[in-house]
Amino acid sequence: MKKLPLALLLPLALAVAQPAYAKETKWKAISEEAISLYKKGDYERAVAAIKKSLALAEKTVGPDHPDTATSLNNLAELYREHNRYAEADPLYKRALSIREKYFGPRHALVATTLNGHAELYRSAGRLTDAETLYKRALAIREKSLRPDHPEVGQTLNNLAELYCVQGKYASAKPLYERSLAIRGKALGDDHPSLATGLNNMALIHHAENRYAQAEPLYQRALALYEKKLAPDHPNLGISLNNLAVVYHNQGKHAEAGQLYQRALAIREKALGASHPDLASDLTNLAEVHYHQGQFAQAEPYYRRALALREKTLGPDHPEVGKDLSSLGEVYRALGQYNEAQPFYERSLAIFEKTVGPYEMNMATSLNNLGMIYYNRGQYEQAEAYYKRALAIFEKTLGPNHPTVQISWNNLTKLYDATGRGHGDHVNKQVAGFQR
Repeated sequence: MKKLPLALLLPLALAVAQPAYAKETKWKAISEEAISLYKKGDYERAVAAIKKSLALAEKTVGPDHPDTATSLNNLAELYREHNRYAEADPLYKRALSIREKYFGPRHALVATTLNGHAELYRSAGRLTDAETLYKRALAIREKSLRPDHPEVGQTLNNLAELYCVQGKYASAKPLYERSLAIRGKALGDDHPSLATGLNNMALIHHAENRYAQAEPLYQRALALYEKKLAPDHPNLGISLNNLAVVYHNQGKHAEAGQLYQRALAIREKALGASHPDLASDLTNLAEVHYHQGQFAQAEPYYRRALALREKTLGPDHPEVGKDLSSLGEVYRALGQYNEAQPFYERSLAIFEKTVGPYEMNMATSLNNLGMIYYNRGQYEQAEAYYKRALAIFEKTLGPNHPTVQISWNNLTKLYDATGRGHGDHVNKQVAGFQR
């Protein structure tokens, strides 16, 4: 299955309290200015404004006042958004301590801080800590708010995303379902903000190879993203790619190719044509052309992917070996055996050095080199490669696997071509395999 990115597209929980007196009105104005700057994408000025609001609150109402906690929480949210986790962590802790002391441990504002702090831990890879905080936030919100409140839906969504990151899809699924029901009721089933939840529900089905269930969810998510986002927005590219992968895995190569092409154009515009992250997009597009027999169209995409991976990973990386093998297969399919051979040989040399998880790739390269020699009539060389490939396939897959059967058939054709098709040893092996 093609690798998919999980869409985690959550807004920051920036907030402003209601003012009670003149100086607090000034604090509110500065805080609102900070939120406005953040929404405009002016991060540095937003941080400066929140720091100013924090200093004002500490001076006028004291270090343990709820306004101080709000400024601390807002600053933590901005730092988290820009991966400044070490700076955000103590701010969340201070905000939480103030809010628990002032409002009590089960107040909705306590849940807001817990949720943001959990997001920090998730982003930082502290998944156990994140789960603990998410569960506390959810318990508070379910008790202090109505069961279908949007903030309950947000925490359900966040906890579900955490479980997806951990591969705990069975735990994530009911949380996503509850979250989508809540948000759909509040906003309507066609509201653009539902797209992330739909996309991630689809990812769960996709990860478990339930493509028929994933496809309509991806389609709904894509329709909402197209309604909400600019045509070149990176998150639209992710949605296009996810649906393309489902089509690809179901053999709907023409449909997949159209979406891969759109996703690639968006990613190229955002990242630049030589960015290493484009290699997987290029490989996907090459594969759908290859599977439609469009070998000449596949070749330039494989070449671009190879060039990017060689530059990023080095010439002897196993992923480079995969690209080399794919290019060899394109040229073999085109009947260009002389062009195919050096790609297969390079890929084989790489896999022979790494083996381990790439042993099947090595067997494929051996088999494909055998086919090159067979098609040239160089049967002795072909036999050696076929036998090595067969030994690996049998050891890894067992004697009754379809790939082993293909490998045996290749070797049997060779024996037939050399007049050895009726030898006792060959017949015994083939018969034993066929049973």
